Amino acid sequence: MALRQKLALMAAAAAIAVTTTHNIFAADAPAAAEEKNEYVQPKIHHESFGRMNIVLPLTTDDKGVQGKKLRNIANGLKAVEAWKGDMHVVVVIYAKGITLLKNPEEKVQKQLDALRAKGVKFAVCDNTLREQGLDFHKLYNVSEADIVPSGFAEVAYLQTQKHFVVDPSN
Repeated sequence: MALRQKLALMAAAAAIAVTTTHNIFAADAPAAAEEKNEYVQPKIHHESFGRMNIVLPLTTDDKGVQGKKLRNIANGLKAVEAWKGDMHVVVVIYAKGITLLKNPEEKVQKQLDALRAKGVKFAVCDNTLREQGLDFHKLYNVSEADIVPSGFAEVAYLQTQKHFVVDPSN
């Protein structure tokens, strides 16, 4: 069989496979569209969360991941408060994570302000500032008191001070 014939047969087989797969999923589409999920409030039985110390490293410039981490903190604070607990959070920002504080959009500014109002602290790595040639005065609401010598070392140090690392990036 000539190479041209083999290629034509392979292309035809691929087209049939794509069409068949599309038809299989298309047949299921109306049923899936009809299903509606509704949240049902469960009766949760849980003891008080008590006092928790959390350190959350932030090293990514991915806005989606950054936003997810901020939402996780806000949701965690709300849940712990509702269950008579007290959560102290330190977000340690280093490497590419510093982009969170470089001219954030208004929505992100509001999230940061709300978290700070709840007592969340943001620690900024001096190594990152130096390596990226950044003036901390130009970062959103960062003061000299927020600067730590090394973000990586700060995460380890806070662990020695009974802070638990929570990194919801997966």
